[in-house]
Amino acid sequence: MTVSCFRDVLPSGLRVVTIPTPHLHSALISAYVRAGSRHEQPANNGVGHFLEHMFFRGSHSFPDSVKMNAVVEEAGGNLNGVTTRDHGYYFTPIHPQMLEVGIAVLGDMLTQPLLCEMEVERQIILEEMLDEVDEKGRDIDLDNLSKMELFGAHPLALKIAGTVSSVSSLTERQLRAHHQRHYVSGNMVLAAAGKVNRDEVLALAKKHFGHLRPGGSNSERAPAPRRSGPRFRFVRHEEAQTGIRINLLTVPEHHPDFPALHLVRRVLDDGLSSRLPFNVVEKRGLAYSVHAAIETFDDLGIFEIDAACAPEKTASLFAEVCRTLAELKAEPISEDELERAKRRHRIHLEFTRDSPGELVGWFGGTELFRPAESFEERARKVEAQSAADLQRVAARYFRARNLSVVAVGQQRGSKALRNAVSAATALRD
Repeated sequence: MTVSCFRDVLPSGLRVVTIPTPHLHSALISAYVRAGSRHEQPANNGVGHFLEHMFFRGSHSFPDSVKMNAVVEEAGGNLNGVTTRDHGYYFTPIHPQMLEVGIAVLGDMLTQPLLCEMEVERQIILEEMLDEVDEKGRDIDLDNLSKMELFGAHPLALKIAGTVSSVSSLTERQLRAHHQRHYVSGNMVLAAAGKVNRDEVLALAKKHFGHLRPGGSNSERAPAPRRSGPRFRFVRHEEAQTGIRINLLTVPEHHPDFPALHLVRRVLDDGLSSRLPFNVVEKRGLAYSVHAAIETFDDLGIFEIDAACAPEKTASLFAEVCRTLAELKAEPISEDELERAKRRHRIHLEFTRDSPGELVGWFGGTELFRPAESFEERARKVEAQSAADLQRVAARYFRARNLSVVAVGQQRGSKALRNAVSAATALRD
């Protein structure tokens, strides 16, 4: 399971992470920046996402955006960018023999963007944002609504794309100020994985990220605790199904409880034989699908359960999810179920070795905040967990006072769901 990972710091302060996997026939490069919507204010909310769009409009050495994309595509690549709440990243797969093409384009677009045709891009972003609202402009996106409910006035509650008002008023000056503040040497990581050579990656990074301004790494203000739950928010939207997200605040990936929480997540949702799909879908037919995930930031985590169902079934679905969570608090899982979760984790780590994208995310994306664990370290921590450990973390985090629920759908069934959340009987201490 050993994966070689080299961490270097250039004289400029730029961190470079190289993960050579010579058994592969492809490569992927990604540039990470520790700047997302949580590094914004309501007045400039969406500036990071807007800037992400603008990078693809051309740069000093590649002023024609069509030609900029074409040169990468001719090397087997496909430029892309993503903005999240706590960071952003820009990436492309690339043929290993044409590594310089990808690094040259990424380096130039991120350090010397032209920021041209801003009004055209603004209209594109405003169109993109329509996916998150209804015809009246009200938020209907479960993720956005969940973060607003969880974090209130904290920047983690801000929408990644911003609001219509904030995006409409953003100026070129604000974009340039954001770029100068955050796209600096100590706040970025360049990562390459696949059939790549460490020395070549370092030489290309020095050459093509040479215009990167000096600067330090960002830090974040942790959200203050909000009133204890259960909390509930409902938004009326005339769709055939009601979407529901159940949120439970937990801990970040580097916390000692995380390995056990990771296994709890696998016990709940890791295939159709897992507890949530079996209990909610296969056994009771309350939904077509149900999914559990853990979203992590550097200072906290959120255990999320998503489902959609007929409006009249939402209260029953919620109750069944809570009953399934409560089972983990009341009774240790069997050794067979525990071993299945651990075996699935080991297999996933093995699969990750064949994915340059997952490798740069594991080692490069994590490097923005702290050095990443090796696969061996993570495996040892997960393998060390006992059934009692899983029961302990379930009891610690699956509690009514830690619960926040958001639903979007028809009014029908909403009162019963509200009452079920308020009671949350199965999760009461």
